[in-house]
This record gives sequence, structure tokens and C-alpha cells, in this order.
Amino acid sequence: MVKVKITVIKTFSPEDVFGKKEKIPSNEITTPCPKANEGQEYFVENLDKPEGFCGWAWRDIYKDLSVLWFGGDFPWNKPPKGVAYTACTDGLRPVCFKLERIEM
Repeated sequence: MVKVKITVIKTFSPEDVFGKKEKIPSNEITTPCPKANEGQEYFVENLDKPEGFCGWAWRDIYKDLSVLWFGGDFPWNKPPKGVAYTACTDGLRPVCFKLERIEM
């Protein structure tokens, strides 16, 4: 059995990305992602999205997560194998994740 551990390693605010505050079309000031906190961990079983995990981020990281789930690795990764770094593609407030395959 395999699990994949997802760890939120970095969240970015619009100020981090653009150097200034940004507004969304409704004219509200954009804040960092409300669903991700640095250090937060999730465990993936049966390739199901963990409870409370952002659906947008899930679609973004699913391809990398699937590679690890099925025993693959990325050629640019040096040991340790079974690890990937990936990110949500929210252009205003991206979130970076560490994925780790856990063999049980």
C-alpha cells in the first residue's frame, strides 16, 4: 500500500508576487490562500482528494502526485527518491507543496 504525504511548504501573497497589493475583479484586496497554511500536512489514500484540500490546487498537483503514487520518480530528482516539489497555479497567491511517497 502507498500513501502520499502533502506538505504546504510556502504560501505567497500578492505582495510577494507583484510587490504590491492586488485586487480581484470584485475590487476586493486579494489575501494569501485561505485554504493553505505553511506546515499543514495531508495524507492521500486511494488517490482521493483529502478533506479540506483546495480543489484548484488538487487539479494542479494531481499529475505529480500520480507519478509518485504509481511508483515513479522524476529524472531531475536526486535521492531521496519518491519526493516531488510542485505548486498551485493561482497566479495571485501561489502555494508550493512537497509530495512524499510513503510505502507501507
